[in-house]
Amino acid sequence: MRDIRNKIDLEKLVKTFYDRATKDDLIGHYFTSVIPIDWDRHIPIIISFWSNILFNSGEYKGGMMYKHMNLNYLSAFEEKHFDRWLALWNDTVDQLFVGPQANEVKYRAKTIAVIMQTKLGVFRGED
Repeated sequence: MRDIRNKIDLEKLVKTFYDRATKDDLIGHYFTSVIPIDWDRHIPIIISFWSNILFNSGEYKGGMMYKHMNLNYLSAFEEKHFDRWLALWNDTVDQLFVGPQANEVKYRAKTIAVIMQTKLGVFRGED
């Protein structure tokens, strides 16, 4: 295995993650029935989001928090949803990559989950 090096690697990561997440019993409904998702449009946006985080690409143009606030309004997030999202994300990263960038993408996902829970008013217990 190798580290995440470019957008092609991010595409592999994101597609593999969403393939798993959409089928997950706990969080899958967020991706399949709460809001209809145009995957051909959504995947490149998520890739640009992570490319901006890992490679400072400047490609992602924002709106992530607003979109998740809307999703939370339609089907309220609970701490267990964030925990499952993060576990699936970390498992997917670990299955595909190893190295500093792989560690960074997992660390940043955890940070994002904590920030989102705080902004959405989802209780975050002690780790």
